Amino acid sequence: MVQLYTLSIFNRQGAPLFYKEWSRPAAVKDMKEEHKLMFGFLFSLKQLVAKMSPRKSGGFYACSTNTYKLHYFETASGLRFVLTTDLAAADMREALRYIYSQIYVECLTKNPLYAPNEPISCPLFIDNLERYTNTIS
Repeated sequence: MVQLYTLSIFNRQGAPLFYKEWSRPAAVKDMKEEHKLMFGFLFSLKQLVAKMSPRKSGGFYACSTNTYKLHYFETASGLRFVLTTDLAAADMREALRYIYSQIYVECLTKNPLYAPNEPISCPLFIDNLERYTNTIS
């Protein structure tokens, strides 16, 4: 089983739309600062990978530290999904694609009450996400 730590969803401009914490080793006091650092890290790493890639089709989808693994998925519209897990986690791209296509799109994009680029507080999204993440953790 995979140990999930956090899930963050950012819009194209880097504003955090959603943050969920399951089992995180250390608590952070300033979430606003952490979100800015995370988005800046992702932006810089994505640029670095693009410049170093010998092919145009390559991309950034995961990186590891000595304590966690970060999984990344970016949609065509610029939404960025970031999942942090334990080091034993396999490739989580399919899980992130599922969260986007089957949970985000179905619960939010098709919901006339949801305003894009606003923080996500839809109970249907949160419940479906919780149900799905229970199956992979």
